[in-house]
Amino acid sequence: MAGIGFELRKLARRDDLMGVVASFAHASIVSTGPWIMTILALASIDIIGLRWLDEEEMKVFRIVVIYNFGFSLVTAGPLMMIATRYLADRIYEKKVKETPGMLVGGFIVLLIQIPVVGWFYGVYAALDPAVRVAAFANYFVISFVWYVGVFLSALRDFRSITIGFAVGMSSAFGLAVLLGKYWGAAGMLTGFSLGLALLLSLEVARVFVEFPYGFIRPFAFLAAARKYWELTLGALFYNLAVWVDKWVMWTLPDRDEIAAVMVSYPLYDSTMFLAYLTVVPAIAVFVLSVETDFFERYQNFYKDVSGHATWRKLSEDHQEIMASLTRGLRNVAIFQGCITAFVVLSAPTILSLIGVNLIGLGMFRLGVTGSFFHVLMAFVSVVLAYFDLRRKLLFVYFLLFATNLGFSLVSVRMGFAYYGYGFFLSALVTLVVAYVLAAWSVGRLPYLTFIANNPSVKG
Repeated sequence: MAGIGFELRKLARRDDLMGVVASFAHASIVSTGPWIMTILALASIDIIGLRWLDEEEMKVFRIVVIYNFGFSLVTAGPLMMIATRYLADRIYEKKVKETPGMLVGGFIVLLIQIPVVGWFYGVYAALDPAVRVAAFANYFVISFVWYVGVFLSALRDFRSITIGFAVGMSSAFGLAVLLGKYWGAAGMLTGFSLGLALLLSLEVARVFVEFPYGFIRPFAFLAAARKYWELTLGALFYNLAVWVDKWVMWTLPDRDEIAAVMVSYPLYDSTMFLAYLTVVPAIAVFVLSVETDFFERYQNFYKDVSGHATWRKLSEDHQEIMASLTRGLRNVAIFQGCITAFVVLSAPTILSLIGVNLIGLGMFRLGVTGSFFHVLMAFVSVVLAYFDLRRKLLFVYFLLFATNLGFSLVSVRMGFAYYGYGFFLSALVTLVVAYVLAAWSVGRLPYLTFIANNPSVKG
């Protein structure tokens, strides 16, 4: 994200208030596009659709989108991580001719899921025939939107990305409501998928314009999965961790059951989705300011290493890196901490305004606080990734998954009052561990550079 972050930073430095506002808005869309837009679209359909759409049909639509949203992220995550690393390496080497082929090759790889998804919606779930077809198509459109997001960070035309998301998600909302009025859940899913398909087309076209090359070696990037197996496995654990607490809640006796086998716990799901939205400002600040500032120091250090600079100069670069990270993470923590505190204190009013049952107040507050810890952990993980500490990163992601699963299982056994503590405690514990690992590693950066990560020494 550092590349597009520099372009957004130029916008923020414009001598007017709108430049700052626009840069934050663009950063939010670029960094969290599919996620934030899907949540907002679902919320809008829920609020506005109740006037015209059948409630039972809306439940079917909602559960299908949640299933597709969650499971497509888990299955596409490892592929996205490998594609991200491979693309970053090619951009660094200035050999980007494979980019269009990578994009198409990734889409083809995602289609390997056709038998499983087809069996689930075609045989296992008790849905109407039209809903089965619409749900099947929706799954793959969402998967493709996830994957194309890998390439958006390499684009510098952030305005086209934002416009694409705005047009696509507005169309998804409007078509879902319009078609749902006449054809129920099947119409809503079809309309939603058509809007996402428009978004996908706009973003794919933008990638092809940015990288005007032929479709060469479309599957070459898959070989990186062996070299970077820690990243592949880590992406799987991370995305499992994001969803595992919801899956645990779906096992409760008072869960909702739709289509016989599709279950959910709407109160927990809705409060957690809302909680995730509160960290969007922190993500925007990180992309716009923290990562770019750190990346400049990071580049200076390794440029001086390659240029055989003196030890004094490398020590100065090292100190600047640590100062940049300390300053950046402190600023994000204070900024997001104030937002989190405000939301926690205002939670009853917020939930009442958007129509969420106040019985979920405790879950929402735990979700908001847990999201604060989670986003800080994610930022620390980026630092580990920059310094190629892949096994430490894998450990952090596995710890996030294991603790979220374990704590969530304990919390549901303790009763309703403890729902949400699993995610909260998992994010807190993992943040502490990730921070210790990152601080210890960055403090030993010269050793990592010249000894631990030196291929000639390893050899």
